[in-house]
Amino acid sequence: MKQMAVGELSRWLAEPGGTPQLLDVREPWEAELGMLPGTVHIPMRDVPARVGELDPDRPVVCICHHGMRSMQVGIFLERQGFADVINLAGGVDAWAREVDPRFPIY
Repeated sequence: MKQMAVGELSRWLAEPGGTPQLLDVREPWEAELGMLPGTVHIPMRDVPARVGELDPDRPVVCICHHGMRSMQVGIFLERQGFADVINLAGGVDAWAREVDPRFPIY
């Protein structure tokens, strides 16, 4: 499974076109605290039932609090035939600390 640092994702999102699918797999109460713009929120437990909402032909960046749940979801997506799955190393915690200090830390 590919890993991506938050700085790399920030630069990728700043590029015109080619935006990846951002999949936030945190619990609803966590997502209410804040999400990256353009993110699809599907809690980890719901991903198997809702996998059809994702495009397997586009890159998917899986996101959670610290990067562990998102890694598990990424492995699941790869097993479902998704070719380009990336785990956001450090999750939204790293995003808040390294990219956007306005993002809530919890």
